[in-house]
Amino acid sequence: MRPLTGLPMFATGMSIAQAICASLEAEGDRFRDGDILVVAQKIVSKVEGRTRDLASYDVSEEAHELARTTGRDSNMMQAVLKESSQILRRTPAAVIAAHRTGHVLANAGIDASNVEGGEAGRVLLWPLDPDASARALREEFQRKREVRIGVVIADSMGRAWRIGTLGTAIGCAGLAVLEDRRGLAQDLYGRTLQATVIAIADSIAAMAGLAMGEGAEGTPVALVRGCERWVTEKDGPGAVSGLRPIEQDMFR
Repeated sequence: MRPLTGLPMFATGMSIAQAICASLEAEGDRFRDGDILVVAQKIVSKVEGRTRDLASYDVSEEAHELARTTGRDSNMMQAVLKESSQILRRTPAAVIAAHRTGHVLANAGIDASNVEGGEAGRVLLWPLDPDASARALREEFQRKREVRIGVVIADSMGRAWRIGTLGTAIGCAGLAVLEDRRGLAQDLYGRTLQATVIAIADSIAAMAGLAMGEGAEGTPVALVRGCERWVTEKDGPGAVSGLRPIEQDMFR
């Protein structure tokens, strides 16, 4: 696993696939069958034109109330409401929202870090459909190089009852999201596994996050090798297939 270097500052309409292919060629490398590319959500959102100025939002009374109870900017709260299906927790420390894609995270994934103009109120929203974005990227890569690869779109998320953020798959194509080993494998003492479901896409996103970095590294893509056993022929069901169904949610 390694970050890809020499990538440009991405903007609306640019080709992520073309930039990644150029980076690999500059390093004297090429795609191999079974490669996995982990791409930071921010560059996907940037090329898809998902930047917004907070001042452009018409602020509702609900957003004003959310701002009053949390001590946060009302325009930011309006942006969070617009990107969410439900606000789950509201405190001065965090606003936890169910994003309209089903993912649960702080501020519905809206962020100003590594966004030009962020200090002046410009923010970046998630892609409209991260799984569709991952599928489109994969199709372009495979068309250019005719190899079987997996694509993960990753964002850093906090975790309940844990300190710190972790790279998490929000979009996925051509990669197993989960590996269900229940009833199919045994432990060291011959006991059949009863509850083991491995989060493959999230594990790869977390590993790649360490290589890409979170600050000014300028390396928003990581190339992962050695995990080809989980790369699939078809796009697959996407990262949303790893979300726990609401009827199994013990906390809502």
